[in-house]
Amino acid sequence: MKKPEIKESLLAPGHKACAGCGEALAARIIMDAAGPNTIVTAATGCLEVFSTLYPQSAWKMPWIHSLFENSSAVAAGIEVALKAMGRENEAKVIAQGGDGATADIGIGCLSGMFERGHDVLYVCYDNEAYMNTGIQRSGLTPFEASTTTSPSGEISWGNKTDKKPMPEIAAAHKIPYVATATVGYVKDLEKKVKKALSIKGPKYLQVHCPCPLGWAHDPALTIKVAKTAVQTGLIPIFEMEQGKITSVRKIAKKQPVEEYLKLQARFRHLFKKPGGEAEIKRIQQIADNNIEKYGLM
Repeated sequence: MKKPEIKESLLAPGHKACAGCGEALAARIIMDAAGPNTIVTAATGCLEVFSTLYPQSAWKMPWIHSLFENSSAVAAGIEVALKAMGRENEAKVIAQGGDGATADIGIGCLSGMFERGHDVLYVCYDNEAYMNTGIQRSGLTPFEASTTTSPSGEISWGNKTDKKPMPEIAAAHKIPYVATATVGYVKDLEKKVKKALSIKGPKYLQVHCPCPLGWAHDPALTIKVAKTAVQTGLIPIFEMEQGKITSVRKIAKKQPVEEYLKLQARFRHLFKKPGGEAEIKRIQQIADNNIEKYGLM
């Protein structure tokens, strides 16, 4: 029997990502789903650094490195230029940024892109901290996670805020399509990329991407970590169209949040310090609220 042909990804191998990098896996899945007729912008961050070490690039399509804050603005300019040249049907445009570039530094440019109605898909690679610059907390860092700027210690359990609700913020702009996904469920991610690119107007896709370095988990467990986040309810997977939830990924077998937290050293203080059990209960309440809000069970 003839062996099936192995096709090389549009994000070529040989880049400098860490072993088990969820962001690299997500980018590869997204680019292959989008196809070669795609123009991509990327904010400063891990994705840009590990994939474009001068003079090489892992990107096998037109790719532009923007500043930390303006990936969406650069992508909007590309979309307008394609229209001005009458070539808007020749290529799709994808803007990319990490959680910091999306929810913090670049939220103004992103809001403008949504408001103006550009035909661009914005992808947020959510690894829940500024990993490239030293594992500092971002607006999408989860409650009680320990980072270099929200360290656990004698006076703090870790990050004191919950994740910023970026999908809801995007949906509030009345854009046609918003979705969440994870590297734990590849086919779901592929389907959402293709669906988003079939829709005219601005789209937002937030992809949960485990980071073995920043989360301090075994690189071999990236997919397990990603799936457990979903099965606890801490990371709800859903689609919104015109501001309304149209589909959710149901939890097949609910797991307690401890099963997710204990896989990562960024939460180990919750299991070692007196009083940690009460903090874990607070995290469990976050998961339970997500399950009720999105109808995940």
